[in-house]
Amino acid sequence: MDTVALVLVIIGALNWGLISLFRFDLVATLFGGPATILSRIVYGLVGLAGLYCITLLFRDRERVDR
Repeated sequence: MDTVALVLVIIGALNWGLISLFRFDLVATLFGGPATILSRIVYGLVGLAGLYCITLLFRDRERVDR
């Protein structure tokens, strides 16, 4: 679950970077516009992944001693 959430957050971050630098929304371009159901699903999943990733900040880190 952590990996999926992190991948979605990275996709969202890259998309926001493209929007800020080039005014290019990759998600909207790939899925037919910002108001299509597919784009809204992707945006929603990215948002949920971001909320989930907040929990990563508060987890105890396991130490691997070798």
